[in-house]
Amino acid sequence: MKLWGGRFTKETNQLVHNFNASISFDQKFYHQDIEGSIAHVKMLAKQGILTEEDRDLIVNGLEGIRTDLENGSLTITAEHEDIHSFVEAVLTERIGEAGKRLHTGRSRNDQVALDMKLYTRDEIDELDELVLSLLKELLKLMEEHIDTYMPGFTHLQKAQPITLAHHLGAYFEMFYRDRQRLQDIRKRMNYCPLGSGALAGTTYPLDREYTAELLGFDGPTLNSMDSVADRDYLIELLSALSTISMHLSRFCEEIIIWNTNEYRFVEIDDAYSTGSSIMPQKKNPDIAELIRGKTGRVYGALVSLLTTMKGIPLAYNKDMQEDKELTFDAIDTTKGCLALFTDMISTMTFRKDVMEASAKNGFTNATDAADYLVNHGVAFRDAHGIVGQLVLFCIDKGIALDDMSLEEYKAISPVFEEDIYEAISLKTCVEKRMTIGAPGQEAMKKVIEIYKGELKNL
Repeated sequence: MKLWGGRFTKETNQLVHNFNASISFDQKFYHQDIEGSIAHVKMLAKQGILTEEDRDLIVNGLEGIRTDLENGSLTITAEHEDIHSFVEAVLTERIGEAGKRLHTGRSRNDQVALDMKLYTRDEIDELDELVLSLLKELLKLMEEHIDTYMPGFTHLQKAQPITLAHHLGAYFEMFYRDRQRLQDIRKRMNYCPLGSGALAGTTYPLDREYTAELLGFDGPTLNSMDSVADRDYLIELLSALSTISMHLSRFCEEIIIWNTNEYRFVEIDDAYSTGSSIMPQKKNPDIAELIRGKTGRVYGALVSLLTTMKGIPLAYNKDMQEDKELTFDAIDTTKGCLALFTDMISTMTFRKDVMEASAKNGFTNATDAADYLVNHGVAFRDAHGIVGQLVLFCIDKGIALDDMSLEEYKAISPVFEEDIYEAISLKTCVEKRMTIGAPGQEAMKKVIEIYKGELKNL
C-alpha cells in the first residue's frame, strides 16, 4: 500500500520503487514510529477529531503490532515503501476502517521528523551511558595509578615525568566534554515536530503541546517549515560522535605505541589481541587498530550529511532520506567502539616498572636539574647550557642523570651538591608540581574528588 497513490495512474517502476524505498533501513525505528502514532491518536481523540472508540481501536492495534514485531511473530516486508506505510497497512488490515484514520492531521514529513528525533534521543541516552562507563573506568584506573611514574611526551619525545593517573586524566577531560556535548545536543533537539504537516501545519485543531508532553518533549517546534527540514541535530550528533571517535583514536594510537616491543608499557589482554598467520611470536593490538580505523567511517558520515544538506531549499526534499543510514551506522559504530575500548582498558596490564625506567632513562628530569641550579643562584640560560652538557655526557656514557657521580656533576658545574639526587628523583620531580591540574599526588587527589562529584551531578 502506498500512502500517495491516488494521484497516479501507473504503478511505480520496480527499480524506481527500490531506489525510492527506505524500509530496508527505516524499519530500525518501528518502535518510535508506533510510539509517535499512539501519542498522535490520543491527541486527536482529546481534540474531538477522532472518537474515543476509534482511539482505543487504533491504540490497541498499534500496541499489538509492536508486540508482534518484538516477539518475531510479525515480519517487516519489503513491498512497503517505508516503515510508516507498513505500520498503517498492517493496522488497517487488522482493525479495518479505523486504521485509515491514523494519519489524520499529519504528513509523512513531520512523521519521519518525529521518528528520527525520538530514535536519536534514545540513542543519545545509550551513548551517554557508554561514555559514563568509560569515565568511571578511567577514574578507577587513575586512583590505582596515582603514583605510577612515566614519561610525559611532546613531539613523541620524552619531556617531563608525570604519573599514569595524570596521563589518563587528560583523556577523562576529553570524554567528559564529549558527555557534555551529547547532553547539550539532547536538550537543544528536544522539541516535537509532529503537527507541522508537510510544511505549513494543518487546518485540524491539533494540540501540539499535548502531543509534545506525551512524548517527553519540552514543547512543540515553532516553525513548521524548519520542523520538517531540520537535520541540524543530526549534524551536531555526528560532529559529537566524530569528536568521541577522535579521542578514542588518539588513545588507541598511544596504546598501540605503548604495546610495541620498544615501549612495553602495557600488556593487552589476549581477548583484545590477535596473532599472525605466519609469525607465531606476534600479538597484535587489533581492537585498538580497528577503533582507530573506524574513526574515518564516522567522519565520513558527518561530511556526507553536511554535503547532502548544503544545497537543499526549504522545506522537505527526498535527499534528506540519506540522513538515516549514515546516522544509524555512525551511532552503531561509535557505540561498539566505546564498549570495546572500555572493556579493553579495564583488562589491560600497565607495566609500572618499565614506565618508571623509561622516565629515568629519557632525561625527563633534566628541567628539574636546571631548576636546581637556578635555585642555587645560576641564571636560567646558563643552567640550561650546563644541563645540556650533562645530557651529552650521559648519552656518551649510556647512563641516566641519576647514575652520574657527584664528582662527574662537579666537573661540569661546582654548584652541584649531594642534594642533586633528591632534587631530580622522579618522586620529587612529580610531587613538587602541586598546582591544580599538575601531576603531584595531592593535586591529583583533589582533581579525582572533583571528577567524582561531577559524575554524580552530570
